[in-house]
Amino acid sequence: MSGAVNVLVVGVGPHTRLNHLPALAVAQDAGLAGTVTGADLPGAAAAAVEYGTPGRPRRMLVVPVEPFPVSCRALPGGVRRVLEGVVERERIGAVVVATEPSVHLPYALWAMERGLPVLLDKPLTVHPGASTDPVAAQAIADDFDILLDAYRAARRRDPRMVVSVMSQRRWHPAFRRVRELIAEVAEATNCPVTSVQSSHGDGQWRLPDELVDVAYHGFDRGYGKAAHSGYHHFDTVPWWLSAGERPGKEIDEIEVHAACTRPADFLAQLTVADHARLLPGFADRNPYTEQDLNRLTAGFGEVDVFLNVTYRSRGRVMALGNHNLAHTTFSQRGNLHTVAGGLYKGNGRIGQEVHLIQQGPFQALHLHVLQTLHGDEDRIDRHAAGGADHIELHVFRNDRLGLGWERHRALGFTDLVEDCGDRTVLPTQRSARTCAVTEFLAHLAGRVPRAELASDLADHRRSARLMAGAYLSMSRRWTATGRPAAPVVLGFRPTAPAPRAGHALAALGATR
Repeated sequence: MSGAVNVLVVGVGPHTRLNHLPALAVAQDAGLAGTVTGADLPGAAAAAVEYGTPGRPRRMLVVPVEPFPVSCRALPGGVRRVLEGVVERERIGAVVVATEPSVHLPYALWAMERGLPVLLDKPLTVHPGASTDPVAAQAIADDFDILLDAYRAARRRDPRMVVSVMSQRRWHPAFRRVRELIAEVAEATNCPVTSVQSSHGDGQWRLPDELVDVAYHGFDRGYGKAAHSGYHHFDTVPWWLSAGERPGKEIDEIEVHAACTRPADFLAQLTVADHARLLPGFADRNPYTEQDLNRLTAGFGEVDVFLNVTYRSRGRVMALGNHNLAHTTFSQRGNLHTVAGGLYKGNGRIGQEVHLIQQGPFQALHLHVLQTLHGDEDRIDRHAAGGADHIELHVFRNDRLGLGWERHRALGFTDLVEDCGDRTVLPTQRSARTCAVTEFLAHLAGRVPRAELASDLADHRRSARLMAGAYLSMSRRWTATGRPAAPVVLGFRPTAPAPRAGHALAALGATR
């Protein structure tokens, strides 16, 4: 396959419009993507979708497909026929699967069976009730095996087949730099990563009535934070750990303990009365009592989840991890009504994250993303702490070993920009997402070898199992009526060698 590829995007909601479509527009400008056609439920397909790059607006037609039960493991015949018609009519050469994640599996299986390369959004899959039902939680791990078997079969039919997972931190220059630094010290010392403390906050303030009335992030489906932005951390941490693995020190097992808050806990932290006092007009808008809300949200998914994870090799602990994932964190929301874009973006939502990686007595890495929302008129340095694009990596190394290491280096935004020939990849999530889409299409055009793909599906077994372990622990605690449950222990071997610490981004021509 070479030249521009016509793309079918399945799922054109706010996430796709903010992330995938701008990146596809950049790929069109670069000659990697041809036409872009959408498919979504009839309501979303009622009108063409506007997207594009500055000065080059575009309209994407969206084909309606009928909803189907999430229990379906294969696409219903009617949906399949609609998509087959689009593939033939538009000469589709690749598929982006960006639907609600509970239906990722049938769409991805259809595309692989059809021989179409896939860019699969994160998480790979999830099941309703995953945070309350151990069977649904276990299915997350089983789904990966189903996807991998289908991928292997598709590759036997056509060795050019590829499935790439849109977990953009693998392309983010700061996160890649962390991985390279871990690999460098492991090579010099034979020491793996020995502990990881990782936290991420979505900066979401969801009002009590919105828990019931706004379908967002799957709370009403029995899952939440861990199945959405949480997957980035289930993917990033094992990816970092793999860079420090050495012969005889490969991680083969994890033990997971999870504790989470649910809507009822949030309503105890900040009551209906508290909201009425803080937000004028809320009491008039809200039709629910606190008792109503507790009844209506019973069995809803997790709002915040904190994990303790033990990473073992041959029965010995190689690393300890704290992975703290929260929706309800520092927010800049001050309005009663949701703004355009709903709860996905807008409403003061701002992500912040901090990672602390220790590599025995040799290295400590501190990665901080401490951002706020502000306007240009506020005259705030966008790259400083509190700026909209803040990111900072501190590197501490043992300088007493005669290895020529610096005691401390601080790398800011400018230091973390990656040179890619005549273009750059910025240390921002948007730039990393563009890079993910560009790499996928550049591989199809023959410009990026398979060995240099950053996020091949086969390298996501550990990510899927860590996510499954989190949900198994949450669901077991739920079935034990909140009491501590037996720890979750899962095998953690990878299915394929992890990609090397660096790969040739220069071949991508990725842009900001």
